[in-house]
Amino acid sequence: QLQLMESGGDSVQPGGSLRLSCVNSQFSLDYYAVGWFRQGPGTGKERVWVACIKHTDGQQFYADSVKGRFTVSRDDARNTAYLEMNSLQATDTGTYYCAADLFGDCSMDRKEYDYWGQGTQVTVSS
Repeated sequence: QLQLMESGGDSVQPGGSLRLSCVNSQFSLDYYAVGWFRQGPGTGKERVWVACIKHTDGQQFYADSVKGRFTVSRDDARNTAYLEMNSLQATDTGTYYCAADLFGDCSMDRKEYDYWGQGTQVTVSS
């Protein structure tokens, strides 16, 4: 079973940057699409799809709200995926989760993902 762990969350001012990492400590991520989701503050908030990178050709997909600001990448030799976030806005605030989907096509549906990390907090505030 995959065990994913996110890191890199922090508090930053608007316009700042962060790089999140998602590490799988036990098995290879080679055959998994890796998605990133954000859950906003407050109770009852759903996890919203943000970005994803496929395992086959490294094709990347982004939500419209982050296109041009976020970049998703992966280093399969290190069993790690990354989410580079630039020009951060207050609306980017939330807990960010990485998730892995075996042979996945980067679905926007969180139910398609098999394994999840515990999340890392990103706060964008002046």
